[in-house]
Amino acid sequence: MSLKVKLQEDLKSSMKNKDTVKKSVVTLIRASVKQFEVDNRVELDDEAIIDIIAKQMKQRKDALVEFEKAGREDLVNETEAEIEVLKEYLPQQLSEEELNEIVKSTISEVGATSMKDMGKIMSVIRPLTKGRADGKLINELIKKNLQ
Repeated sequence: MSLKVKLQEDLKSSMKNKDTVKKSVVTLIRASVKQFEVDNRVELDDEAIIDIIAKQMKQRKDALVEFEKAGREDLVNETEAEIEVLKEYLPQQLSEEELNEIVKSTISEVGATSMKDMGKIMSVIRPLTKGRADGKLINELIKKNLQ
């Protein structure tokens, strides 16, 4: 089943079950996908939809930090619930250990020796971890392994 079909089915079921959080998150995902398709006159495949969902996940995580700083517990709880719904549509996330192994092997593969090689490393790691790891974490692991 394609991701578009799954989103459509989940929207229907969340409406039937009166699950407002899931309904709003799925509606936002579908709207973002539709907007991208209309703007670029393309039909998105599952991989491109996963990219959109990953961007929304990053936005929610960034907002979560700000809500916690502001002491807005109501928004923190709502955003955490939205993050859980978004996780359902992303591939299984890599653990920090798995990610560290990928970073180490990529550094040796590229022959990186300093932070100047960050671009080379990231260009190799991005396709391997697309939608399965946070860019900030990858960045931190690269810095740690290059020291």
